[in-house]
Amino acid sequence: MGDLELAFDSLLIVSLFATTTSFCGFKRSNTTYTIDEYTVGGVADKVFIYCNTYTLDFVLDEITKKTVSSLFKEYYKSFAPNVGSIERREFGFGDFEKKVSFRHCSFADSAALRRYLYDNAPTFVNYSISLYKDPAARPMENKGWLGAELVFDLDAGDLHLECQKRHGHAWVCTNCMDMVKAETMKLIEDFLIPDFGFSGNELSVNFSGNRGYHVHADKKALYQLTQKERRAITEYIAGINVHIETFFPTIGQKGKPLIGPKPADYGWGGRLARAMVKTLNGGTEPLQSLGIDQRTAKKLVANKADFIFGITTGNWDKIPIPKKAEFWEGVMKRMAISQGDSIDKNVTNDIYHLIRMPDTLHGDSGLVGKSVSISELASFDPLVKAIAFRKGSLSVVARTTEALVINNETYGPYNGEVVELPVYAALYLLLKRTATLSK
Repeated sequence: MGDLELAFDSLLIVSLFATTTSFCGFKRSNTTYTIDEYTVGGVADKVFIYCNTYTLDFVLDEITKKTVSSLFKEYYKSFAPNVGSIERREFGFGDFEKKVSFRHCSFADSAALRRYLYDNAPTFVNYSISLYKDPAARPMENKGWLGAELVFDLDAGDLHLECQKRHGHAWVCTNCMDMVKAETMKLIEDFLIPDFGFSGNELSVNFSGNRGYHVHADKKALYQLTQKERRAITEYIAGINVHIETFFPTIGQKGKPLIGPKPADYGWGGRLARAMVKTLNGGTEPLQSLGIDQRTAKKLVANKADFIFGITTGNWDKIPIPKKAEFWEGVMKRMAISQGDSIDKNVTNDIYHLIRMPDTLHGDSGLVGKSVSISELASFDPLVKAIAFRKGSLSVVARTTEALVINNETYGPYNGEVVELPVYAALYLLLKRTATLSK
């Protein structure tokens, strides 16, 4: 087999054979790919494959797994499940390799589920958004589907953030957390409440435990929505099949003023109007990000009071932009892409999907998938409020190119040194595969 060159502190060249399954904390995947650079958790190691191709990633040794499992077991000792209709839900559990390694489990009540979690300390705890007559039956069609919640899964990994070009998708920085929370609040405040008519009491939110949020709409009338109907909801939020002529009825008609939406209007029209007012108040830079040239942007800012008045009265002709139809359609698409990309449509559309159980531990971070009230969401900091283990410390060997900011403290970056860290910080690095326990 070919040589594998790994760039760590110094060059190390080894030869791997077909039977090799692991080396230096890496393992070979069954599926082979060519990799030029492997980035995980802020660690970037160049990988050069000469004669064969491998998928490589960090693995946890048995001592680390036992340590993590012991911590998880302690957490679940006093855990109180906060899920309705437990007896009607399917459960699935994950290990250190897969988030769902087996499913089709059911429990008679919360006490039975709690005993299972304490006895087994699973790395991931997932439950169905659907209710069934017989949740443990298989195949799926034998379960007897009764209905499903409407759930939205927002993940920072889907936002295409600039910071992710630096640290990869496995690592989560404060900017990642802030941006996905902003998208979650936008979903609630700009779509679910005004457009779909949900009240705050019908919506619940929980941090995913890693890099996103889950929004649950608990309204019995929604339980019977088909997958097609659920898809229509996600498409509306993503702006798919929303046409500009709906909001600008005179657009493209020569000799007629451009009549457009007002900020108080519902739906995408009002959203577009409010966004434009906010952009005008933000100065030239936000305007240029919409595709407006610098000269026009300066003109708009200098006369923003007139232009904002025009928007609030529905007279968009006051904004001097050429090719208005193309321009406003482009602006709306940019807004839709931002919101649409942040939602995992498979979770919302798929009635058979399993999702992280609220207030359980996440096996990629050691943080709690904490439930958050809508009123508290704006001030919620998961890297403070979702910490499970606040006592004790662990000695680890850490290597990260990014600093970990957790519990309002900064740890790292580290270059392979031995460090004594609070349990929550050490656990986070261990589960991100950027540290190992010190021998």
